[in-house]
Amino acid sequence: MLKHPQQKYRPAPTVDLPNRRWPSQTITQPPIWLSTDLRDGNQALFEPMNAARKLALFDELVQLGFKEIEVGFPAASEIDFALVRQLIDEKRVPADVTPMVMTQLREDLIDKTLASVKGARRVIVHLYNAIAPVWRQVVFNRSVDEIEQMVAHHISLLRQKTAHYPETEWVLQYSPETFCMAELEVSLRICNTAIRSWDASAQRPMIINLPTTVEVSTANVFADQIEWMHQRLERRQHIILSVHPHNDRGTGIACAEQALLAGAQRVEGCLFGNGERSGNLDLVTLALNLYSQGIHPGLDFSDISRVARIVERCTALPIHPRHPYVGDLVFTAFSGSHQDAIAKGFAAQHPDGYWQVPYLPIDPRDLGRTYDSIVRVNSQSGKGGIAYLLEQDYQIRMPRRMQVEFSAIVQQQADASETELSSHDLRALFEQTYFQPMQHGGVLEYLDHRLHPHADRVEIELSLRLPDGNQPLLRGCGNGPVDATLAALSLPLRIDSYEERSIEQGSGALALAVIEGSSPTIAGSCFGAAQHANITTASIMAVISMAARVIDKSGAEFASLVSMTSSL
Repeated sequence: MLKHPQQKYRPAPTVDLPNRRWPSQTITQPPIWLSTDLRDGNQALFEPMNAARKLALFDELVQLGFKEIEVGFPAASEIDFALVRQLIDEKRVPADVTPMVMTQLREDLIDKTLASVKGARRVIVHLYNAIAPVWRQVVFNRSVDEIEQMVAHHISLLRQKTAHYPETEWVLQYSPETFCMAELEVSLRICNTAIRSWDASAQRPMIINLPTTVEVSTANVFADQIEWMHQRLERRQHIILSVHPHNDRGTGIACAEQALLAGAQRVEGCLFGNGERSGNLDLVTLALNLYSQGIHPGLDFSDISRVARIVERCTALPIHPRHPYVGDLVFTAFSGSHQDAIAKGFAAQHPDGYWQVPYLPIDPRDLGRTYDSIVRVNSQSGKGGIAYLLEQDYQIRMPRRMQVEFSAIVQQQADASETELSSHDLRALFEQTYFQPMQHGGVLEYLDHRLHPHADRVEIELSLRLPDGNQPLLRGCGNGPVDATLAALSLPLRIDSYEERSIEQGSGALALAVIEGSSPTIAGSCFGAAQHANITTASIMAVISMAARVIDKSGAEFASLVSMTSSL
């Protein structure tokens, strides 16, 4: 890169618009949408779509609710010509959908374009030519006067030729290509010439389409350009003002949104932003941005994953996993703090209230997405996400301090495996840690028990298995089964908290018992847990789980364990 790029590159000129109104405006309704996936999007593909894929994508665009669809450049492509004829001859264009065809300013191309759409009910014919200085001077070597004459001649020609097909409603769209790089006075002069040549009126509708053919400025400058034109175009009440943003600076969506504030009524783009160089305006993102502000876009993205798969199949282009709203990971949080906030947001969200879940700008269910992959666990995750997955998928609700303890265990596993842990993996790790300590290197295993209640006390006979294979029968008394189990163990343990809850519904429901205990032999506390159809049995097993984990944390060798349990 150059140390002094100002010697090679110039900043885009700004617009003298001291009384600009667009910054104080608000978008309150959706624009007119035009999809150019079949034309602009198609020409940007490694391998352009064949007829079958184009027809499949056309049908999908209709199903989504697009009322204007650019179907091709029939004068430049026999495939496009055949497709347009097929759509018309087979009557595949619904009555409320208008196809658009594009051509340059040449009489032979105009003739072929009109032949491609003969017999259609309503058609937009899109004429364009570049007007920016470098194109005028370097590419075409024409003056502004010559370009104006060319535009006037060919639009008048189109008007004369379409008069021979009164069965079709003809709409002209004129695009001053490279508008964003042209002098505004030149753009206005050329556009007004087009308007007069077509004789735009209520009976002769017309679209002026202003593109950022190559993005060269910040979005606010483009908005100024649009408002400047919006205020000065002739016969403005008979003109639909449209924009066609590209994404060379990564601000195509911002340009479209600010252009709508500045007076634009219509936008052109591709579903997921496909297009030459960095792409076209991403119509899905713009539409769902509006939706997130309470404005229905008039397009149906209630099954966004299906739309994504169809577009990927037709274009052979993958959609990025972090693509706004549709990417496979866009509603997924790995970060611990994000997961914790999302879980709390779901818990607080009222079914009939405004959507207020942290980190989720819209409800994934509105797009046909589920909550299954919102929280996923890897080495970056924290207690909130882990707790959320276990509760959502297995009804295991951990006390907050247990979440802290278990998250450290999960973190070690994630670091060791260097991969993502599924909710199934978390469940298995939870069982390994708390339900089955003996099977996984623990020091105590519950076998059986009997309770003998007395007036104010409970006596327990507790059968355990030790690491050496012995199965001692322990006895203890307490004010309940948990206290009696603790007494039978005769270990330096204290119960700090106890919780129980059902983790399933119906007659076969299992109970989950969670015990928090401590001992002078370890720092802090330690949790044990167990599940069983009988809550009392689950409680006793949870005490054994906690005791086994305390002994394991204390670092006691087998000989020390035998000493500790000599009274057994």
